Amino acid sequence: MKSTLLLPVAILMLAAACTSGILGKKVKEPFTGRAYESNNRFFRGTGKGESSQDNIARGKADIEAKAQLASQVQTNVKEVMNTQLADVRKIGEEKYYNEKEKKYTVFMAYEIKKNAMFRFMKKQAKVDTKINDKQREAIEKILDEQIAAADAADKEGDN
Repeated sequence: MKSTLLLPVAILMLAAACTSGILGKKVKEPFTGRAYESNNRFFRGTGKGESSQDNIARGKADIEAKAQLASQVQTNVKEVMNTQLADVRKIGEEKYYNEKEKKYTVFMAYEIKKNAMFRFMKKQAKVDTKINDKQREAIEKILDEQIAAADAADKEGDN
């Protein structure tokens, strides 16, 4: 009798432990999911900032999201090129205030259209006096390939 009663109790305890897990309860934050992830048409980045002052929380979220974008652009091109981000568009911002902790939390999401970014980088490479002609040629070849791939993705996305 004890063994038949222990099995259901053990199953219930195991099920209860699995709902929150060892790490804690799973939390869904704003700007998560496929709509906020980079794909073949867009670089996308999200950021989160916390502070007792809302403008500082916003600044932290902004910096984090843009740093994420910059690292994706640099990784995608595989050439060390000092460039600014171009055609950055904010696709979302949400601000929360925690009364108990007296703290603001800001979430921010940005995107850059890949073909626009690569075209901007190509223009920058043409006027960069720090690189020689051979480097410029290699950079332009890589960027032309990236532009062609992004343009093809755009055409597929428009259909």
